[in-house]
Amino acid sequence: MAISKMFVNMAQFVSEAFMRIFTPANDAYPVIGVQPFTGSICKKGKAGW
Repeated sequence: MAISKMFVNMAQFVSEAFMRIFTPANDAYPVIGVQPFTGSICKKGKAGW
């Protein structure tokens, strides 16, 4: 009885891990697209790098 219960618990643990890995992500990131770079480029030597 204890071995079968342990096997059921192990199977449940593995199946839950499998489901967490292979389910689609439910992140709620906004769809904003690519944003252009509007900053200034650091010139070598001027900043001391």
